[in-house]
Amino acid sequence: MRNEGLGSWPARRARKTPQRTALIHGDTSITYAELYERTTRLAHALRACGVRRGDRVAYLGPNHPSYLETLFAAGTLGAVFVPLNTRLAGPEIAYQLSDSGAKALVYAPGFTGLVAGLPGGTDVRTYVETGAEYEALLAGAAAEPIDQPVTADDTCIIMYTSGTTGRPKGAMLTHGNIIWNAVNVLVDQDVITDERALVSAPLFHTAGLNMLTLPVLLKGGTCVLVESFVPEATFDLIERHRITFMFGVPTMFDQVARHPRWADADLSSLRMLSCGGSPVPTPLIAKFQERGLTFLQGYGMTEAAPGTLFLDAEHAVSKAGSAGVPHFFSDVRVVRPDMTPVDVDEPGEVVVRGPHVMPGYWGLPEETAAVFADGWFRSGDAARVDEDGYVFIVDRIKDMIISGGENIYPAEIEDQLLTHPDIVECAVIGVPDDKWGEVPRAVVVPREGAALDPDEVLASLAGRLAKYKIPKSVVIAEELPRTASGKLLKARVRKRYGNS
Repeated sequence: MRNEGLGSWPARRARKTPQRTALIHGDTSITYAELYERTTRLAHALRACGVRRGDRVAYLGPNHPSYLETLFAAGTLGAVFVPLNTRLAGPEIAYQLSDSGAKALVYAPGFTGLVAGLPGGTDVRTYVETGAEYEALLAGAAAEPIDQPVTADDTCIIMYTSGTTGRPKGAMLTHGNIIWNAVNVLVDQDVITDERALVSAPLFHTAGLNMLTLPVLLKGGTCVLVESFVPEATFDLIERHRITFMFGVPTMFDQVARHPRWADADLSSLRMLSCGGSPVPTPLIAKFQERGLTFLQGYGMTEAAPGTLFLDAEHAVSKAGSAGVPHFFSDVRVVRPDMTPVDVDEPGEVVVRGPHVMPGYWGLPEETAAVFADGWFRSGDAARVDEDGYVFIVDRIKDMIISGGENIYPAEIEDQLLTHPDIVECAVIGVPDDKWGEVPRAVVVPREGAALDPDEVLASLAGRLAKYKIPKSVVIAEELPRTASGKLLKARVRKRYGNS
């Protein structure tokens, strides 16, 4: 095959394990042979609509087989796939379509109204709604193989960052970036051919796609696609499909552990629980260890496709709270502002390089240059390294609070707050203070039915944190703003609770 990228994966899998089940969605099962045929037909249909090598093909919708078929079909043509966040508003969707210059948009029926109301000014000329229209398009298309030359250096995906501050930037991930990331997963995790993965994290999020779904499909396993994460349904799906592998952000696993079915649910099929997206609270780790389940924690970023650090099961207890050590084909350092390595336990910035790191942001050469230093990608995350080389993510550098000259990392305080039995979620921000410049404030979400006393919450931290780290105030909130991938939107928390 002349196609060395992701677009060739269905063909390569179909010739090895054609009758194995690749995807399950509801009552629908798709074998690898069927995935190859459907992907090929969609590629022919898109080409008939004018999609050519290098053109961008966008997708808007929840987890569904058509998402992966569109990804692979774009790769078959040498086109670029642009996944869109389903939680975005119309103007935000329009911005990403315009910024990427997408020529085609495949979308789920639930977004018909949004798509119809999109303003003009985009390059989209082809609109395909999944469902009956999509199936008719495939049925009328050719099934002859397409072997478009695609190299590892060609752009595969433009994946927009969460946009927690400012306009989202499109990280250009090459086929090589994604392939090397998948190799890192297969080297560092015991993914097997009989894997049955529960994909309830959104596929438009880099971890759900690149740390779970694509490595499992590369290995020839089965992915059970779920349109949205629901704790109650998660237990049913694990039992029904005998799920062996699942990924989630900490908030997802926390909801599972707090569910009434947690204590008695049949979780015996689970082999691997992969968790990332934000630091995993120590109390949450303990809850799963009590059930005999061990987190395989990781740390990454969209720009690194995303796997960067990984904590294996062997060290999950002895190094609890750590993000681990670099993936096999990844180099990571924790450095000072001048790029010199930090000493043991000295906070610094995480920088990474390797074949999985993006070449840059779409259409943003200055922003790209700003995040690279001597070939290293600057993450903007603060971390420390212990004497054994294990990296502990401290916080986002921009979220650090400087109080009276002391550096305070909110994640450390949040970890302690979450040990409180009546606190479900929390965020710590800095607020202005006449004496100290700024001081910590805790914004907490109480357990349903609980009546939190702010003074009692603060008192519970005494003796567990240095006095200057203990928040000077507590605000009780009904919920915290998060991205679709579960990341806390600190900027919105600061805007909402930082001035009152």
